Amino acid sequence: MTREKMLGTQVKQLLSNLSDHGTQHLAEIETDLAQTSILLVEAIQKLGTSFMAIHEAVNSQQQEIDTLLASAAVPDAVAGQLRARQQEIGMHVNAAVTGLQFQDMTSQLIGRVVQRVTGLREVLDGVSTGSTGISDGSAEEILSALTSIDSVLEAQSARLEKALWKAVCQTHMESGDVELF
Repeated sequence: MTREKMLGTQVKQLLSNLSDHGTQHLAEIETDLAQTSILLVEAIQKLGTSFMAIHEAVNSQQQEIDTLLASAAVPDAVAGQLRARQQEIGMHVNAAVTGLQFQDMTSQLIGRVVQRVTGLREVLDGVSTGSTGISDGSAEEILSALTSIDSVLEAQSARLEKALWKAVCQTHMESGDVELF
């Protein structure tokens, strides 16, 4: 076997290995992202339920305090302070629940990462497919095949970047619209 043929075979094998290893790592990344998304949703649901339970307990406590205040001789200043504390706690609970809505933006980011991973897998598939076009020919033929692979990869990368160039935003929060990037 001539040196050029061996070179062509080695380049083909290296590109194929690159594609295989990259695809394997990307599959693991996708699995990790899916698990992260599931954990995030579960955590946000539990926190939301807990905050709402705290809010209901504070409201119930305030009703009992109001009943006591109505039946006892309590200075107006003390009664006002108790009511103010209840309103302050309510505001903090509402702010915490509103903050939990950032989960939507995080989910959007995770979705974009998954799209990027999918796009990268397609790029690696292009490397693998393109490597089959590398023959055991001359260095010029190998260079031509690698140039062709590079052109395909550039086009795929540009399409992916164009599709993902969008802001992550949350438009249903009580505090107003929020946009990242």
